Amino acid sequence: MRTLYHLWLSPTSRKVRIVLGEKKIAFDMKVEPVWERRRDFLALNPAGEVPVLVEPDGSAISDATAICEYLEAIAPEPGLFGASPREGAEVRRLVAWFDRKFDHEVTENLVGEKIMKRFLGMGEPDSRAIRAGQTNLRTHMEYITYLSERRRWLAGEAMSLADISAAAHLSTADYLGDVPWDDFPEARSWYARIKSRPSFRPILEDYIPGAPPVKHYKDLDF
Repeated sequence: MRTLYHLWLSPTSRKVRIVLGEKKIAFDMKVEPVWERRRDFLALNPAGEVPVLVEPDGSAISDATAICEYLEAIAPEPGLFGASPREGAEVRRLVAWFDRKFDHEVTENLVGEKIMKRFLGMGEPDSRAIRAGQTNLRTHMEYITYLSERRRWLAGEAMSLADISAAAHLSTADYLGDVPWDDFPEARSWYARIKSRPSFRPILEDYIPGAPPVKHYKDLDF
């Protein structure tokens, strides 16, 4: 059985979980407290970051996008990287947008301040960073709306890793109740389609002790 080392509100871990679900690949999960810098985990990934996928033969693959590329190669259906080279380039561009830009501008300022600081013992959340994250989130919601109005899915006509990456990041902000869905109906409609997929359902069951999700988090109709 494959094992995925992850953290509950790690967007990139969630991305890999959804891809595994889409491709119907069975796996176990282990929460990895990366702040402890465990020697056994560093042996799997010297960077000390999740996600890490350990194959049945014991080999380890780290970095979310590398894992997703690997899963696409060993389980091509359903294809998540576009039907043509041009679509593939757009999928990868948007994956980088959310895994880098969204993560830096939104996820770090919201999840990092509200949740991770508590686990790391780094003091009280920085209200300025939280406000910046909430402001930046609106900009990204406008971009998702722009894409949703022009395409069936974010990168084209078929659902792809771009949608999964975007939804994985948004789901962490939504867990905290920070997504202004009512102001962005097109983005909300797109997210509802992702949220209702069987591969996404386990994400909606995540629960952090002492920090429960907002009431609408599990509601498929918001």
